[in-house]
Amino acid sequence: MLESVEFLSQLRSSRAFSDKDLIENNSEMAAIFGQIDFNDDLKVNLFRKGAKKIYVNDSLLKKHSEIKNYIRSVCFCSNDINIVKSEPSYRRTWIDKVVSQLEPVYVELIHRFNRLLKQRSYYWRSENFKKNQSKEVIESFDIQMSLISTRIFRRRRRALAKIRPYVEYWHNHLSKSKEQIAINYLSGFENISQEEDEDLISMRIVEQLQKQRPIEALTGKCSFGPHRDDIEFLINDISIRKYGSSGQQRTFILALKMAELDLLRRMINLPPILILDDVLAELDITRQNLLLNSVGKDSQCFISATHLDKFNQSFLSSSQMIHL
Repeated sequence: MLESVEFLSQLRSSRAFSDKDLIENNSEMAAIFGQIDFNDDLKVNLFRKGAKKIYVNDSLLKKHSEIKNYIRSVCFCSNDINIVKSEPSYRRTWIDKVVSQLEPVYVELIHRFNRLLKQRSYYWRSENFKKNQSKEVIESFDIQMSLISTRIFRRRRRALAKIRPYVEYWHNHLSKSKEQIAINYLSGFENISQEEDEDLISMRIVEQLQKQRPIEALTGKCSFGPHRDDIEFLINDISIRKYGSSGQQRTFILALKMAELDLLRRMINLPPILILDDVLAELDITRQNLLLNSVGKDSQCFISATHLDKFNQSFLSSSQMIHL
């Protein structure tokens, strides 16, 4: 149920790598239905072959990102600890979710970039390239990738700048310490600042794409761009991923999620749905109480748990419980 709410609002699941993983084994499609404020009926159809389709009040949406005009959410599950301690792909997925919540058009931007990346890789391996080795085609790819990469890069950096103060607040609140945190965007784009003109950034990206062409021609893989970037989390200038304790990592990821909720609430002036998927088991009693005291005041909240003894009685009495 929680995964359905998350997918309906974000069009992706925290647990599935592909939409097709959400379809029952012997079925060709799956569907999710949701009713928002008793006014709008939402529906997402997933197909084993072909793209998903999204409907609002039985009208097909031309742009998938428009679903965020009706429902938004922040999801926190036990696997989210990987954002802090695992490989860069988890951090890229996290920042892409944050940006798409703030700027729904970003969803289409990421789709365009991924499609372009696949086409580019296919071209390097194609017989057409091996026979003709035409520079015109790859130069066309360079121009398109530089434009989209610039827009992704700037939006990610902008989102990090916006969320950083909220993370600092929540980290201080949860850890009750004076530790200094830092969040840095690590990019292959050399010597590019956030303030630079979009055309200038795009031109520099083209130059770097040209530099890596010999290696790309051999491997068929683009080793430079938004799909290879990373985000660095530091406490007192020390990497949390490499040297943070288990408690520090859990506190930081909780601060990230609460910051995401606060930022989104402030930006859209509407509380998003908060989804907590069995996360209390990952937290000690102090952090559990801090989290529970912070949720449910403004946002509708869905929580899954295997035991109720983690919750105080006042919290349970103000909640609707569904036993499965």
